Amino acid sequence: MTNQSDKVDQLMEKVDHPQKEAVEYLRSAILQADPKITEQVKWNAPSFCYDGVDRVTFQLKSTDIQLILHRGAKVKDDTGTFSFVDDTGLMQWRSSDRAVVTFKDLDDIKESEPAFIALVKRWVKA
Repeated sequence: MTNQSDKVDQLMEKVDHPQKEAVEYLRSAILQADPKITEQVKWNAPSFCYDGVDRVTFQLKSTDIQLILHRGAKVKDDTGTFSFVDDTGLMQWRSSDRAVVTFKDLDDIKESEPAFIALVKRWVKA
């Protein structure tokens, strides 16, 4: 995959997460969702950008598989102009422009994968 990062590969070699296989599976699925999605290391985890803007970042502190969907490093105070409809029910909103998606394990990911990938495709362009 041309949009895969060597730095993230190196990070993942060292990651000691109980769901590492699931994280790697989801990492690959996100990168395959759109060729404009690239990855980097942010918050000591794989993070995904679209057109150079951070949009999705793993949160590896949880024993579940968690991803933060955001619009950059800082919360944006534009509640009057930004809106996003989550028709999947996967997002748990943390602020007006960021949410968490949580999966329990690889089976949970595979069950929700089509909806999640469609969500990521829409989110990165929002």
